Amino acid sequence: MKRVLFVCLGNICRSPTAEGVFWHAVEKAGLSSHVSVDSCGVGNWHVGKAPDTRAQVAALQRGIDISNLRARQLSASDFLEFDYVLGMDRDNLEAMRALQPSNSRAHVGLFLDFADMPESEVPDPYYGGDEGFESVLTLIEAASAGLIAQLRNDGLKNGGL
Repeated sequence: MKRVLFVCLGNICRSPTAEGVFWHAVEKAGLSSHVSVDSCGVGNWHVGKAPDTRAQVAALQRGIDISNLRARQLSASDFLEFDYVLGMDRDNLEAMRALQPSNSRAHVGLFLDFADMPESEVPDPYYGGDEGFESVLTLIEAASAGLIAQLRNDGLKNGGL
């Protein structure tokens, strides 16, 4: 079982969107018994809250329901429990690396490293309009496809997936 954790600032926009979109891609790829997915934020401002309504609407327009997700904060133990801990931007990545225990074996990096596109960060749509949430979904879909390919490649090397 490969465990994937998506991380953004408050866990109400980008990372729950990534969780929902990636899980949808995992199911479509027939890998739901081989992959688990979660999301969190580096901050604690929104712990227990549902994703931003605009994120929910944008995801639902693409057939993905993220309304049941609830925000939580990143913890040091996440780096020991997950195989991939993927941030949405460099600020998230810096905060993640500051919290990562020295005995962590998780792949810690940016989610868009798995996308074949010029962007390296998923921009925070929180202070913008609806179009920002649409752009986030497009980036996340591209990175999800790349991460699925990476997981398949890893699995083939190790006799699974």
